[in-house]
Amino acid sequence: MSSLKVIFAGTPEFSVSALDALSAAGHEISLVLTQPDRPAGRGRKPTPSPVKQRALELGLEVAQPVSLRGPEMAAKFAALEPDVMVVVAYGLIIPRPILAIPRLGCINIHASLLPRWRGAAPIQRAILAGDRETGVCIMQMDAGLDTGPVWSAESLAIEDDDTGGSLHDKLTVLGGQALMHALPAIMAAKSGPAPQPGEGACYASKLDKSEAMIDWNDSAEAIARRVRAFNPWPVAETLYKDKRLRIWMARPEPGVSKAPPGSVVCGDKHGVVVATGDGLLRLLQVQMPGKRNVTAGEFANAYPLADVCLGS
Repeated sequence: MSSLKVIFAGTPEFSVSALDALSAAGHEISLVLTQPDRPAGRGRKPTPSPVKQRALELGLEVAQPVSLRGPEMAAKFAALEPDVMVVVAYGLIIPRPILAIPRLGCINIHASLLPRWRGAAPIQRAILAGDRETGVCIMQMDAGLDTGPVWSAESLAIEDDDTGGSLHDKLTVLGGQALMHALPAIMAAKSGPAPQPGEGACYASKLDKSEAMIDWNDSAEAIARRVRAFNPWPVAETLYKDKRLRIWMARPEPGVSKAPPGSVVCGDKHGVVVATGDGLLRLLQVQMPGKRNVTAGEFANAYPLADVCLGS
């Protein structure tokens, strides 16, 4: 495969695998775009994005514009004469004039099997919905939100114990691999990408912290999926005696209970079992405010659970 002149745009850890893959394949990465440094940590110190950190390690030029709009930015891109722009979870809208600059257009790696889960949070939404399969698509970008035609798709099973974090890590690796698999066809341009079907399209809205609060009237299966999807952020939570109890791990438990949803029906060294709107849920790893993560068994030994109803 011959070398391409590439502009790369990405910000979070999810983007790094694709950047590494392009670099390892010998492509000329003339510019790396990433979001401006953001405050992070207890000291709120400005911190570079994972993509910026990796790009500097690779000796690449980095730009961190707050917007890509305007003739000056378009002129800068045109002067680089890029063959392709690769966009992976960048976080800024790519204006039409910039989409048109690269010879092969702008290519996006999206973490779902399009047209399902277009949008900002496809990984977590797939787990929340109980999907058994997800994957990545290599998409030709257009002016819409993840609506462009697809060059290739590679699928991945969602395991019963996958969390938002573990599935993210698997798709990160798959994304870099899928990009390398798709580039020869993109460069050859013998046949174009396939338009997305209209049927099956849905939108993966951005996660909101308010979604983390558990409704114990939901089924044990649905709550367990919420716990998995929101690990490591924003982390599912409930109320324990007016204090927020974060739930990091949980699984449906065989059996039934006539207790009201949220009622603790058992607490021992193996965990804490809670009644739900349909079935039982065993909490496995929890965290009280200001405390470290502990097993639910440790929590049961340290806190009274008799006649406790979580969430109220």
